[in-house]
Amino acid sequence: MSKIIYTHTDEAPLLATYSFLPIVKAFADKAEIAFETRDISLAGRVLAQFPERLTAEQRIGDALAELGELAEDAAANIIKLPNISASIPQLKGAIAELQAQGYDVPDYPEDPRTDDEKDIAARYDKVKGSAVNPVLRQGNSDRRAPGAVKAYAKAHPHRMGAWSSDSRTRVATMGENDFRTNEKSWVAPSDDTLRIELVERGGEVTVLKQSLPVLAGEVVDGTFLSAKALDAFLAEQVAAAKQEGVLFSAHLKATMMKVSDPIIFGHVVRAFFAPVFAQYGSDLAAAGLSANDGLGAIYAGLEKLPNGEEIRRAFDDAIAAGPDLAMVNSDKGITGLHVPSDVIIDASMPAMIRGGGKMWGPDGAEHDTLAVIPDSSYAGVYAAAIEDCRVNGALDPATMGTVPNVGLMAQKAEEYGSHDKTFEIPADGTVRVVTSAGDAVISHDVEAGDIWRACQTKDAPIRDWVKLAVTRARLSDTPAVFWLDETRAHDVNLIAKVNAYLPEHDTSGLDIRILAPSEATRLSFERMRQGLDTISVTGNVLRDYNTDLFPILEVGTSAKMLSIVPLMAGGGLFETGAGGSAPKHVQQLVEENYLRWDSLGEFFALAASFEHLALHTDNPRARVLAETLDAATASFLEHDRSPGRKLGTIDNRGSHFYLALYWATELAASADAALATAFAPLAETLTANEQKIVDELIAVQGSPADIGGYYRSDDEKTKRVMRPSSTLNEAIDSF
Repeated sequence: MSKIIYTHTDEAPLLATYSFLPIVKAFADKAEIAFETRDISLAGRVLAQFPERLTAEQRIGDALAELGELAEDAAANIIKLPNISASIPQLKGAIAELQAQGYDVPDYPEDPRTDDEKDIAARYDKVKGSAVNPVLRQGNSDRRAPGAVKAYAKAHPHRMGAWSSDSRTRVATMGENDFRTNEKSWVAPSDDTLRIELVERGGEVTVLKQSLPVLAGEVVDGTFLSAKALDAFLAEQVAAAKQEGVLFSAHLKATMMKVSDPIIFGHVVRAFFAPVFAQYGSDLAAAGLSANDGLGAIYAGLEKLPNGEEIRRAFDDAIAAGPDLAMVNSDKGITGLHVPSDVIIDASMPAMIRGGGKMWGPDGAEHDTLAVIPDSSYAGVYAAAIEDCRVNGALDPATMGTVPNVGLMAQKAEEYGSHDKTFEIPADGTVRVVTSAGDAVISHDVEAGDIWRACQTKDAPIRDWVKLAVTRARLSDTPAVFWLDETRAHDVNLIAKVNAYLPEHDTSGLDIRILAPSEATRLSFERMRQGLDTISVTGNVLRDYNTDLFPILEVGTSAKMLSIVPLMAGGGLFETGAGGSAPKHVQQLVEENYLRWDSLGEFFALAASFEHLALHTDNPRARVLAETLDAATASFLEHDRSPGRKLGTIDNRGSHFYLALYWATELAASADAALATAFAPLAETLTANEQKIVDELIAVQGSPADIGGYYRSDDEKTKRVMRPSSTLNEAIDSF
């Protein structure tokens, strides 16, 4: 029997799994396809790190490590749902919940000093941030809006905020003494082992990273962001936002770049509340309250301080005296500086651009905004998008073209700011990247507090990336643009490799260009406005940014994208969209028993997974499942069966019912006689009981729902909440 792995993740995607996966298993079983789950949730990853502290019943295997090995197997077929890329506050929240549930996991050590604390910190380092994706993504990314989704968006265009030519919204970025401008890049001439060291001004040498293997042809980069320059820049932006009368907002990626960006976020918090930290900084530090964790964590900790109320008033006074802050939830007073993971650049900036260049202010209204993006590596992308909209007005989803993406990410390509090669420098000196022969191939003079980072990009993924770009350009007959900047050190080396590898492929008749990201943005927007399509061929971080920016503008969300990762070993990884909206959906479910999560991404990934299975195994019925699922999804969109916006309409669970109804109907009419015979009774049952099932699903709405936990919900409670229709359950379970 063929096998597909369906990942058990977090938040709204996990809740949806409880409703959708029983349907999928029942349907796939008729084609002799088995589904297995693997727990890669944040809570599951935490538990997997501490088996010796758990009872036999509590222990779970390291599913992420297992899937990492499977991703290098040609037989791999993995459907990967969005998971939490944990910031420190999220990780602490998961730990506290697990402890309350009786799991003996240790507290997160803020400042590990003993060997035991250092061991615990090292284990948690494997969990926080974007820990899952680098392990599973052993191939490059092919991500695009499915034709059915694009057609629906054109027929039913989503709302776009109006842009004014005198909009004061703009991007502020450093442009000097930041990661982009300080970058140095080196291509390894042969296999080697590097070390990263800090040579302090007094001559003392501290090894920051020992035994770093590199392969011949691998691109290795090093760079740093000056803390002093960052602080001066941020002080200027706080003053500028106040003077210009616009909202102050900071846009970072504290989840993916789990080491660098929480530190930068802390600098932003301290800059905005400079008088408070000047007066009470030592009190806050003594209490273990860090600006890196955000204003929310500080407020929570102030209750334990004898002068906590006094400090809270000082924060309130600073908010009143400063520029208005962009809000996450103005009704609850949650600012963009409350939690580092609340404002993630790849979700927040596209939403601002779609909304006419405005964000929500403390008065509950929308206002022009100063978008502070400290590092200038990709800030120009958003600046160019804003300028295009200011000049030309809002884009029209009914006519605009599409910008699919081919992303370089295989074998941890361009993973930076997040892993064991990013450091907050403890003392003035020189950071050096040194070969086994003792040669320093990269060096930077740094000061205490600077953030230094390195990244690696292997040659084989780059070669595969170029091949995938040419393949996609040929298949779709669409121009492809490599978003690479000839004035940036890393990109110079990638441009050389792209130019070397393109001649290995037939590019005759294809339009393939290399443009700096800001220029590529301008070209893509110009073509979109003409209804033309343009493939963006990007590195890893821009892949993350672009696969939110363009889908949010084109189809209103990035959750409906088709995301295929052709694994370099021959298998397939099928991703189901972005999970940025997942937390608020869980909150609504708990409060109102209503889940607005849209599972279209799961539908598209599932069809692609079946198709891959049909191509690589002797199972022709997998293709029938894929084709009928695609047809069912088209009917789903045509009849607008996505979750509604308010109580009394179908939610995520209702959308799963309708997908099952349309899919069973398509299978009952398929050319495969055995499948048609098997599914005809189910199609009849679901059709005959449509109103009864919908009524049962809607009847539970409006009251609180108990799922037994946020990070690790109770299995039985969640099943009951997510499968409330006894009629539907009986039809599926007895099938």
